[in-house]
Amino acid sequence: MESPTSVQVHADSTALLAFLAYLIFIIAVGLASARFSSKGLNEFFLGGRKMNRFVVALSAVVSGRSAWLLIGFTGLAYARGVSALWAAVGYIFVELLLFLYLAPVLRKETENSDSLTIPDYFEARFKDRSGLLRLVSVVIIFIFMLAYVAAQFKAGGKAFASGFGLSETEGLLITAGIVLLYTLLGGFLAVSITDLFQAFLMVFALLLLPLIAVHHFGGAGEVMAALRDLDPALVDPGALSFGVLIGFLGIGLGSPGNPHILVRYMSIREARQLRTSAIVGTAWNIIMAAGALLIGLVGRAIYTDSSLLPGADRENLFPHLAYAQLPPVLFGLIIAAIFAAIMSTADSQLLVASSSLVRDLYQKVLCRSRDIDNRRLVFLSRMVILGLVGLALVLGALAEEWIFWLVLFAWAGLGAALGPTLILSLFWSGANRRGVLAGMVTGTVTVIVWKSVPALSAMIYELVPGFAFAALMTVGVSWVTKKRDQELHS
Repeated sequence: MESPTSVQVHADSTALLAFLAYLIFIIAVGLASARFSSKGLNEFFLGGRKMNRFVVALSAVVSGRSAWLLIGFTGLAYARGVSALWAAVGYIFVELLLFLYLAPVLRKETENSDSLTIPDYFEARFKDRSGLLRLVSVVIIFIFMLAYVAAQFKAGGKAFASGFGLSETEGLLITAGIVLLYTLLGGFLAVSITDLFQAFLMVFALLLLPLIAVHHFGGAGEVMAALRDLDPALVDPGALSFGVLIGFLGIGLGSPGNPHILVRYMSIREARQLRTSAIVGTAWNIIMAAGALLIGLVGRAIYTDSSLLPGADRENLFPHLAYAQLPPVLFGLIIAAIFAAIMSTADSQLLVASSSLVRDLYQKVLCRSRDIDNRRLVFLSRMVILGLVGLALVLGALAEEWIFWLVLFAWAGLGAALGPTLILSLFWSGANRRGVLAGMVTGTVTVIVWKSVPALSAMIYELVPGFAFAALMTVGVSWVTKKRDQELHS
């Protein structure tokens, strides 16, 4: 329910036209990419492994940030102040390491084994003829990806409600329809090309809005003084407990386990090009995080209490501040930037979830002994995407948690289950099938249990213990079972 003092944003026709121009471009890219993406699963899910280094760099970082950055992180910065920066430091550093070290190895290994998905890779790496590794990883990806996509749709509902005066349900449906249309048409190629455009749009919005808002407020000094008067903790980067600090830094542990980021590394034309991608991607990550943090800070200085925001919801800060500070045409582009963040993640996750069901479950498990036409597989992938959108819509409509925390839960589940097992499988020859299975299950169960127990959840972000326990279990079970096998065959 809205506070009587809040102001509902209603965009005018100029803003709407700017937003519609963005949507027309996105759909046009989908149409232009449809023919290429229909050739087969390699083209539909990986762009034929022919992606440019700059496309991979920007697509990887923007697909990882999602509505979490523009809606969730700006709301966190509004609430916590400067100390929110630690929530960005972890993932920026970890993703730099991934570009430089993990990505080149993953690119080579997946090409050598003709793996199109992460479950594909695990089965090939451990020569698992039982299909159990593939099945377990598919279930994990499906559960957490669905929650992730639902969070993106919910963010779209909020943006439409705050930006165009619609209900959240109407916004939810429109968001899902737009994402569905161009993802169905263009597959990975369309998703990556639009990510490139959306990366520039997001940076434009994340730099323009705070600079104008700070200028209107009287300068950076006035903003910091206002925050200090409101609460000195808002300008103190150390104003958080040790557990919260570790939890914020630990957000980065999710990156090596989130398949919608990993497939970007797998899609690049040549592994050696990833060094350029590392520089470009890291620069983009830093710029976007700095802009989002500044929006939260100046927003708190202007709207000193969340009751002054639509719905008394701090996650409405970004579109509301844009409406108040910018002319209509720029406001339309800001709303487009929010959708850029949403779409750059939701479309990627839909492709990953679809590939898990069609490639990993249908083609490789249920129809293992049959040859299936590539175009039929692409058609089935599109039908699966349609079904996944429907499920995500239901979950998004029912979701009560804030976007920030819903995304972090899905991010944690994937990061804990697949992150340590993937790293160990790539860099430790001692990892084996049973150890990886144990690690996947341990990471998943730990995240769900930790999140469900309030005392544990309040202590530290569930990804941190989930990642640690999964890594220990993978190493422990691999070592014990390998030693036992050696004893049996000696």
